[in-house]
Amino acid sequence: MKTLFLKNMMPIAVVALGLSGAFVTTSMQSVSKTETAPKFGYVRNSNSIQCSEIQVNCNTNPNAFFCRVGGTTGPLAYDKEPNNDCVHALYRP
Repeated sequence: MKTLFLKNMMPIAVVALGLSGAFVTTSMQSVSKTETAPKFGYVRNSNSIQCSEIQVNCNTNPNAFFCRVGGTTGPLAYDKEPNNDCVHALYRP
């Protein structure tokens, strides 16, 4: 009885374990490609393209929603350039 179980079921168990390991490895690799680091977004001054000192947590990964101060109704948050200009809008995390 024991040898019959080992001869028939052991190869099936090994194949099942191998397949599950392959799927887990594939899903872990695809997650790391799509994630981007969070980025601070800044608000433009009212009469120029210079950035103000208000910081908001945003993301550079494009999606349907822009990052705004105060949720969904505030002013847009922008990426701060080296010369303190706010030109590129950021997205919600």
